[in-house]
Amino acid sequence: MTQSLPRLSPEMLVPRMGDYLIQKGLITPEHLKAALDYQQEQTAKGTPVLLGQALVDLGFLSRTDLDQAVTEQILQLRSALQAANRTLERRVQERTAELEKALQRVSELSQLKANFIANISHELRTPLTHIKGYIELLISESLGPLTEEQRHALQISQQSSSKLEGLIEDLIMVALASRGELSIKMENIDIRRIASLAVKSFMGQAQTRGITLRAIVDDDVPLVQGDPQKIGWVLSQLIDNGIKFTSAGGSVTVSVRREGKNLVIVSVSDTGIGIPSHRLEEIFEPFHQLDGSPTRHYGGTGLGLSLVRQIIEAHGSMIEVHSVEGRGSTFKFPLLVAK
Repeated sequence: MTQSLPRLSPEMLVPRMGDYLIQKGLITPEHLKAALDYQQEQTAKGTPVLLGQALVDLGFLSRTDLDQAVTEQILQLRSALQAANRTLERRVQERTAELEKALQRVSELSQLKANFIANISHELRTPLTHIKGYIELLISESLGPLTEEQRHALQISQQSSSKLEGLIEDLIMVALASRGELSIKMENIDIRRIASLAVKSFMGQAQTRGITLRAIVDDDVPLVQGDPQKIGWVLSQLIDNGIKFTSAGGSVTVSVRREGKNLVIVSVSDTGIGIPSHRLEEIFEPFHQLDGSPTRHYGGTGLGLSLVRQIIEAHGSMIEVHSVEGRGSTFKFPLLVAK
């Protein structure tokens, strides 16, 4: 058996009616106490009444005075609600303005950071060019003969300067991407050749680490649309990462395969340490390392994957990551077949 709900009345909308009636001088505290006792009695009998009706039933208040008091209370409540709404709207406007200022400041700081990185990187280029030039002159013995120890020291310096040059180029690319100035020169490219060259350039590094590096390229892969320099850079970054995070005895595989009529899928897989599923998005944040401790085992600036995603997205594509912690990762992206 369902219990019927009491019919809604204006008095139900008014809190603390008894106190208001006392303040208005329409009833006394004794009248209020008697009416509350009457309410309890009627509730116990199964015929509950509202306080105002109880006061009317007991003859302490007229129906006209009750209706007037209820109307006044409702008007006061409506006025208070309107005032609260105006205050809320004002606060929302103020907070919105503060948020807009904060976002503008963040944007300005981001722009300043990008400009700073670009300026510093360009300034570093000139002295580094001089350093590289003189190292080459020394190694070629254009400035005099060298001992084997001197040659070895200069070769190490040459390798370090090349790494530094690569870092500077990456910083410049980050700055350009942050300002929306990353240029992509689309043309018809041989992705098979680009993938093979990338694998060959890392073969020595992989062998030194005891890692198997191989390319699996389908024979029927056509030309694709892309920037050959940028796509080559992307593959180099993914291969370098794969080698870096894979232990001796593991493998890194570059795959290029056709999918349907219009797509070619490029992927780089490794059998390395993998990435926790809840941290997959973090790897694409610039200057971010999953292991940020001072004793971290793996080097790097945290720029590579951030730039990889921006370059791939600039091609109108997207990069996917599939990873199992302790078993390895796969990075893959599609490229459009050339028309």
